[in-house]
Amino acid sequence: MERTPSATRPRQRKTSAKGAASPDQLGAHVSTAGGPATAPARGAAIGATVIQIFTKTPNMWREPVVTPEVATAFLRARDAHPVQAVVSHDSYLINLASPDPALRARSLDAFAGELRRSEALGLDAVVSHPGNYIDDRDAGLERNAGAVTQALREVPGKVKVYLEITAGSGTALGRSFEELRTLRDLVGEDVRPRVAFCADTCHLYSAGYDLVQDFDRVWANWESVIGLELLGCLHLNDSKTPFASRRDRHELVGEGSLGLDPFRRLMNDRRFAAIPKILETPKGDDEVTNDRRMLSLLRGLVS
Repeated sequence: MERTPSATRPRQRKTSAKGAASPDQLGAHVSTAGGPATAPARGAAIGATVIQIFTKTPNMWREPVVTPEVATAFLRARDAHPVQAVVSHDSYLINLASPDPALRARSLDAFAGELRRSEALGLDAVVSHPGNYIDDRDAGLERNAGAVTQALREVPGKVKVYLEITAGSGTALGRSFEELRTLRDLVGEDVRPRVAFCADTCHLYSAGYDLVQDFDRVWANWESVIGLELLGCLHLNDSKTPFASRRDRHELVGEGSLGLDPFRRLMNDRRFAAIPKILETPKGDDEVTNDRRMLSLLRGLVS
């Protein structure tokens, strides 16, 4: 694939006088209505230093192409409104674990398209839900890993895949650290270094990882099974449902069943300082006020 100017842009993290990563790797999912180039300004409007975007309408199969003009406009927008990291989230329709050959083939095409757009825009990673196995869990793991392998081979470059832990409802894959690790281990060795993980606080809690009562043990378990070096980003979401509910229902930070303490711990734990932390909480009516309030709240937790 011909590389656009944005894909070759060196990523330079701002540093403080002491050389520590600065600012705070904190932001939100922002809209790309009007094109990807609109996203950095939306991030700046809420005070984000990292952002997550959709590169296409997430509930439609239509596959847009990032032209050199679109990529250049995005690069200029990032220059005007600097953000340290940008990740995309793949389509809600994609199911790389499906036993249906037609759906899996369509999902693979869409996933490869997501990688191409993200590479063309110079993004850091694509966050991906592992999908639903429908018939057999082990077969679903094999299908998902095989599709990820194929897509990464089709789209060489630097963009990574962050497999996201799920709340564990129904036949969803990725509900445990062990399952995430197995998925990565099944990916082809040649492209496996491009695969890491996204941890969502709502999903963790709903899947049975008790960040409220057992924060330290949860992350010790992650370190033992996966390794913190493979934690690519965090989604900071409270939960509308109780612990171990297996339901994915996001709530504003501090207003759900997790409360503020796990977020205070995350914001003050040096292990997570350089990891992008992204809100996916309810936007409210104007797409700005809630995100500004949540980011201010999170920054206020730092002691």
